[in-house]
Amino acid sequence: MTTLEAVVLAGMIFIAILGFLGRRHPNADITDWTVGGRSFGVATTWLLQAGEIFTTFTFLGTAGLVVAGGAGVFYSMPYVPLGYLVLYFVAPVIWRRARARGYLTQADFLEDSYRSRSLGALAAVAGVVFLLPYLQLQITGLGLIVQLVTGSAASQTWSMIVGFVLVVAFVLWSGLRGVATTAYFKDALMLIMLMVVCIGVPIHFTGGFTNVFHEVQEKAPEMLYVQGTGEFGIPWFISNMAISMVGVMFMTLPHAWPPIMSARSSTVLRRNYLWLPLYNSMIVLPLVVGYVAFVILGADTDPDAALLHLSAQAFPEWVMGLVAVAGIATAMVPSAALLIGMSTLVSRNIFRTSSERQQFTITQATVVVATFFALVLALVMPNLLANLLLLTFSGLDQLAPAIALALFLPGQVSGRSVIAGLLAGLLVVILYTFWLTAPWAISVGIFGLVANLIVLAVAEAARRAAGARPERSVDVSAG
Repeated sequence: MTTLEAVVLAGMIFIAILGFLGRRHPNADITDWTVGGRSFGVATTWLLQAGEIFTTFTFLGTAGLVVAGGAGVFYSMPYVPLGYLVLYFVAPVIWRRARARGYLTQADFLEDSYRSRSLGALAAVAGVVFLLPYLQLQITGLGLIVQLVTGSAASQTWSMIVGFVLVVAFVLWSGLRGVATTAYFKDALMLIMLMVVCIGVPIHFTGGFTNVFHEVQEKAPEMLYVQGTGEFGIPWFISNMAISMVGVMFMTLPHAWPPIMSARSSTVLRRNYLWLPLYNSMIVLPLVVGYVAFVILGADTDPDAALLHLSAQAFPEWVMGLVAVAGIATAMVPSAALLIGMSTLVSRNIFRTSSERQQFTITQATVVVATFFALVLALVMPNLLANLLLLTFSGLDQLAPAIALALFLPGQVSGRSVIAGLLAGLLVVILYTFWLTAPWAISVGIFGLVANLIVLAVAEAARRAAGARPERSVDVSAG
């Protein structure tokens, strides 16, 4: 075993140990395991919410996308702060409702708001199906980071297996408290290494942090502007920013709900949303490295490997070991949150049981099954879910109308109308992803939302014309 491989293994074990230490006492019930007993303060909820900002995509994806698409990739900067602006007002409402009604999942919220078990089950199935490729992405990303840093294909396989066996172990033992504990280490190391790499690399290769832009201006000025109507053009930029912003502001990703519901008060959430946009601005650092990769490595370089290849040329081996551990943390910790979100959907909204003990058993069994399934696919057929990954955000954003109506027009719209719109939106997203071509590279999620809203409006108009009343709903501002 090389020094780098030893550092990588030690890093994964240390992350898991922190996860185990997160459990200070036996989990009293599924609420304690899933949302930490709804007792977390500002710092902990901050880190849980910020965890979605910096994942393996930050280390492997953003710099590489700049090489491929230039300035168009900067859509990733504004949509999160804009979404947080809405969540400043919306998240406390969701928190009060969740605390009063005992919600643990996004599907709980929808099921109760529309008095529709069918809608709850449909939302849960969509959540599990569309989050599975996201989990596989984290597993594959961890292995790729290790392979690129160590230069060994064999290390990719063992790191994926070891890393996610450890993730399953501390998730089963500690639940969300374990995720919170590891998040402290993950974000601290990630920020340090991100600044070291993303400031050091431009200085090492171009003599200054901003000098790279002068070189890009001379070699390929079009890389500094969003232009045209093709891939990475203006319609692509606007539509992807819009669909991503909708996903953030209405929390369409199911695993984003436990961090919200774990807060001890609504004030905690509002304090976080004042400062989280500043934290998100750090994503500009790997974007700058993408321009360095374009200048030094050329447009034909492997996008996923760009940041790590430049780092290996600029830093000694021990620094690369820390970079690898930081990257591994950005895979392991978000994956743990994904597993909690997915498993609770299965136990609460798909396999329903009145026994809390059986619910807990199903939850933990799902953690093992989901990880095993995603790990096997990542090892045996890594490209099988490549197209499905495109559906993760566009597909789950079809839940946005249902969530928005429950928040702003409680009790006014029928659950059947919402289900009709949701199914139509999902169908359009699937059709455009696999068979049709969206004009001007517009996000397929936009077409899905348009179809979703049209079908929802028509179904609701028909219901009202027939004189039917919506199912009784609880006012979301209650509590």
